[in-house]
Amino acid sequence: MADFIHHLLFGIYPYIALAVLAVGSVIRYDREPYSWRAGSSQLLRRKQLIVGSVLFHAGVLMIFAGHVVGLLTPIAIWDALGVPHGAKQLLAMVAGGLAGVMAIIGATMLIHRRFGDPRVRAASSFSDNLVILLLWMQLALGLGTIPVSAQHLDGHEMVKFMEWAQGIFTFRAGSAELIRDVALVFKLHLLLGLTILLLFPFTRLVHMLSAPVRYIWRPGYQVVRSRKLAA
Repeated sequence: MADFIHHLLFGIYPYIALAVLAVGSVIRYDREPYSWRAGSSQLLRRKQLIVGSVLFHAGVLMIFAGHVVGLLTPIAIWDALGVPHGAKQLLAMVAGGLAGVMAIIGATMLIHRRFGDPRVRAASSFSDNLVILLLWMQLALGLGTIPVSAQHLDGHEMVKFMEWAQGIFTFRAGSAELIRDVALVFKLHLLLGLTILLLFPFTRLVHMLSAPVRYIWRPGYQVVRSRKLAA
């Protein structure tokens, strides 16, 4: 039974989460394009929003980039570059730790603002509240992996996660077995991360997939009222 649950959570669930992320995002963009945004409450407690938002988004972007590069870059490339696994893990711990602290401070400020101010709380939806709490928990779990990683500075544990992630994306059978014996905090971190991906298309997180690149070449325009209509 334990083997089945482990395979379900780390061998099958990742594909369910990624499929819902991809298909759900496309369907939402096609059917509800005007909901493809992050609702703004910047007129309320603006200073706390700016500071918390900058810390949170900067930290999360650094963490996301680190995870993508660190987990999905083939191990052979790191070996060819002469980067020892231990050195890579130490870099991930230090850089990821700093980014994680920055992000969780920002998230804490945003949570305090969202739940502590009645006006902001009234303007927030259930999904908005759920997302920020889940992200805070995910950041806390991520920071909680650092003391455990510090006990394996040879990088061996990190390699397991690299092989697991690359195995999932290449449909390699038996990938779940690679992380069977890792610490519980790592498994919780992975599961919550997959759950966030699963919920992604149904929340304000979809705005992460949009970048205002088209504004670079879009011709400027100005909406005006004609004098005839104004009269």
